[in-house]
Amino acid sequence: MIQTPTPNVRVVTFKIDDRDFSAREDETIIQVAWENGIRVPSLCYLEGLSVWGACRLCVVEIVGSPRLVSSCSTRVAEGMEIRTDSERLQAYRRMILELLFSERNHVCSVCVSNGHCELQNLAQQCGMDHVRVPYRNKVYQVDSSHDLFRVDHNRCVLCSRCIRVCDEIEGAHTWDSKGRGIDTQVITDLNRPWGESDSCTGCGKCVQVCPTGALVQQGTSVGEMHKDRKFLPYLSRMRDAQ
Repeated sequence: MIQTPTPNVRVVTFKIDDRDFSAREDETIIQVAWENGIRVPSLCYLEGLSVWGACRLCVVEIVGSPRLVSSCSTRVAEGMEIRTDSERLQAYRRMILELLFSERNHVCSVCVSNGHCELQNLAQQCGMDHVRVPYRNKVYQVDSSHDLFRVDHNRCVLCSRCIRVCDEIEGAHTWDSKGRGIDTQVITDLNRPWGESDSCTGCGKCVQVCPTGALVQQGTSVGEMHKDRKFLPYLSRMRDAQ
């Protein structure tokens, strides 16, 4: 059964970077921006998955409001004036990226996703060429127990894409998280090795949506891991149509 559009949803007009736009009031700022070629940076947001709002890279300015808001979880409103690229936002995003790089061990030159990594691309786009905070230098485990895939916690940014795609699209809920703060880690089946998981279907959706080299295919070497996320919006629409 195909879902019909939500009734009684108004169309609102607003501005993004001094350009006039109109959209349904149930759409978020990042949806409208991306649809119109305004690439607001993000790591945890992905079309086809529920909104998480954790990475904070997608924050924007609303004229008249002193605080920054996450564009992935803020809906457009009549008369809203949005700024997606200011000196304040650029400095804020660089700071977040520096903290992400310092928290774990993101050594791009030896990563299988080198050249195909969203974190690396965002660092380049946001002008982050060095890290001004101390590195934690903590070594995290690499789980290679699965026949097809491996997880390197040293490269995880805790975006929760793997958790959401496994739960919302595949329906297996193999992935979850444990710990708090900087000690948080993604886990499979109540912290069992991935290769011993009873719930994993081996579909590889979690690997394809991972923005870094944290989840990859076995046997890949430096720069060889290419990921395909085009399947996700289609599968999400098919799920909603049922």
